Amino acid sequence: MPTFYGKRLLIACGGTGGHLFPGIAVAEEWTRQGGEVLLLISEKQIDALAAEGYDHLRFEKMPAAAAPRLLSAQMPKFLVSLMGGWFRSRRLLKTFKADAVLGMGGFTSTAPLLAGWSAGIPTFIHESNSIPGRANRLNARFSKVVLVGWMCCARMFARHKVELVGTPIRPSLEKKPTRAEAIRHFGLRADQRTVLLMGGSQGARRLNEMMAHGLPGFNGSWTQVLHISGPEDAPALRPFYDKYPTAGICLDFCSDMQYAYAAADLVVCRSGASTMTELTHYGTPAIFVPYPFAADDHQTTNAEVFAEAGAAVMWRQEDLNAGVFVPSILQLLDDEAKLRAMRQAMTELAVPGSAARVCQVIAENLP
Repeated sequence: MPTFYGKRLLIACGGTGGHLFPGIAVAEEWTRQGGEVLLLISEKQIDALAAEGYDHLRFEKMPAAAAPRLLSAQMPKFLVSLMGGWFRSRRLLKTFKADAVLGMGGFTSTAPLLAGWSAGIPTFIHESNSIPGRANRLNARFSKVVLVGWMCCARMFARHKVELVGTPIRPSLEKKPTRAEAIRHFGLRADQRTVLLMGGSQGARRLNEMMAHGLPGFNGSWTQVLHISGPEDAPALRPFYDKYPTAGICLDFCSDMQYAYAAADLVVCRSGASTMTELTHYGTPAIFVPYPFAADDHQTTNAEVFAEAGAAVMWRQEDLNAGVFVPSILQLLDDEAKLRAMRQAMTELAVPGSAARVCQVIAENLP
């Protein structure tokens, strides 16, 4: 077995919860096995919120910008930002004395990976989606090994060494609360079914709006909503929940997602890979509404993988409106046989021990 004791791993994982939370999971596992970790996150508010509660881990903020198209007028600005990030990353690598660099995706990872590669430090990337984004297609050029969440993604990195590792989930999600504990945690009613609506770490405005306007549909349905809206939309949504107090509750952010998943009979959400991986751990059936403007439409491809396996259904955002959104959710909830089959299929998609596998592959490829 490879040794982690005293080895120092820099993890670049900012920008979205889909990058940050798997990065934190790897950091927890690396430190548990005796190594040291430095996490680089973005300057976004959502990164600061998500990092709360991990005081035992060291975080540094790294400015980053998404790469524009090649001939865009924004390209010079991006290159200046990239070079600034490269210089700062080189200093951090030197002071931290990093033995390896891991990028979890997004352009927040590019400068640290490039700095590690240019310094001769082993570099690795993790791709959790079924189709890699532009950032990881670039980042792979500076990586010793590409780690993928799903095997269908491996063909996109045909020229690189690839390892299937799954997508790590936060340690806080590993131990599942009971449904009763979860219901009490949020002050929900135990005698009602629970729909969890969330849009990922940054929310999903269109889903939020449709749920808010559809709240009257829950009257008499024996169904309640646990709505995690994202910080930006919460103020506009709370008056709807004040008007229909028996429909459920609205939270701007939830740091206790283990209780949210355990409370849910059905989840309605975007199809980011990190969220989908967490659902497999809990075996919770889902309705995926892919974000239609995601790079290369990768969220649709993600959702199709789960829909074909029978673990979820996929709805396209352009086909939805406030008049059909809630009735369609309730119709699926009433089909207990289908929900039971979806729960089983979702559980079968789980890849346990992913964080440990990521750490093992990195350690095996160190000098």
